Amino acid sequence: MGRPLKTRLPASQQVLAPRAVLPHEMQRDRLRRIINMKRNYDRGTRPLEPLQLGHLTATDHIFTGVITFSVKGTTITSTVGWMASAATLVQPSGELWKKIRVELNENVNTRDQDLAAIKEWLRKQPHLPDEWDEDRMMTFLRGSSFSLEKCKRKLDMYFTMRTACPEFFTNRDIRRPELVDLMTRLHGPPLPGLTPNGRRVTIARGLDKNLDTNQLIDVFKVAMMIGDVRLKEEVEGVGGDIYILDASIVSPSHLGKLSPSLIKKFLICVQEAFPVKLKEVHVVNASPIVDKLVSIIKPFLKEKIKKRIFIHTDLNTLYEYVPKDVLPAEYGGTCGTLKEINDAWVKKLEDYTEWFKQQESIKANESLRPGKPTNYDELFGIEGSFRQLAID
Repeated sequence: MGRPLKTRLPASQQVLAPRAVLPHEMQRDRLRRIINMKRNYDRGTRPLEPLQLGHLTATDHIFTGVITFSVKGTTITSTVGWMASAATLVQPSGELWKKIRVELNENVNTRDQDLAAIKEWLRKQPHLPDEWDEDRMMTFLRGSSFSLEKCKRKLDMYFTMRTACPEFFTNRDIRRPELVDLMTRLHGPPLPGLTPNGRRVTIARGLDKNLDTNQLIDVFKVAMMIGDVRLKEEVEGVGGDIYILDASIVSPSHLGKLSPSLIKKFLICVQEAFPVKLKEVHVVNASPIVDKLVSIIKPFLKEKIKKRIFIHTDLNTLYEYVPKDVLPAEYGGTCGTLKEINDAWVKKLEDYTEWFKQQESIKANESLRPGKPTNYDELFGIEGSFRQLAID
């Protein structure tokens, strides 16, 4: 039997503590290096057999990976860990990863062929970018359950909306004074951990009852910025999305100022242009006015999503869907505070500033679209008006 790995590596092989914020590529490379160190350290044995990376967990932003491997027939389990930003998106692994592959209809033996087919299709579209990075195309394939035709439609709509909605996809610098002000009055980050079934949770909470609905464009802009970062960083694919909307500051005056055209544009982006598998929407701290808010939004939602809206007057009913260990302290959870997570995302968006600027030109060119260009009036046409609704 081979001797077990020592609990402490020699000083020359110890892993230096990473800095507080690391892009996802660096996190991935760091974990690979740690795994390789452990793989090669025990010089007295033959090369280790293939290892498995187990479930990743996050506690106080210390992320832990469980590694299981075999030495001369003996199974060894070891744990590695690293400090990470509260904006680091833990990715599924182990049995959870396998379960999500089934849900996404992802065949690891054929997915590269599917990716090649999408890349070839993209190159042949005169109105769309010739090239795009493979990670984001794979995210679109996963969000389309590996239906090539659905993936093509979503990609076309994604690039189309980037042209049609410059208010969402340009001037995306989180350091702009109006966005700095907004981020002190509103939190809306995705949470670092995953639910037991592999879903990503995002919480949106207003902090200021005087939040101006005229800032809604910037609210949606920041949401799209986070969405674009997730396209890059959800490298393994998650089992869907859960949104928690905190309605504690919603007032009748807010509802009376909502822009129907703006809300419809945003919901078209979310439902048609991004590869989001929306599993649940939970409205917490609900008051009677929330029913009016939901009635405003519902006409623009797909039928299946309308059935996935849950309204809670007590957080205990929320825990039936989202466990406490995924939630921040403000909602009875244990994964840090929402402010810490939001602040970390602000820093991450700052780090992406130059990338956002480069991405502004990556969009559809309607003058080159085969057939007729997209008619934005038809795309965003709204029948009726929210202002006809009685708002108390």
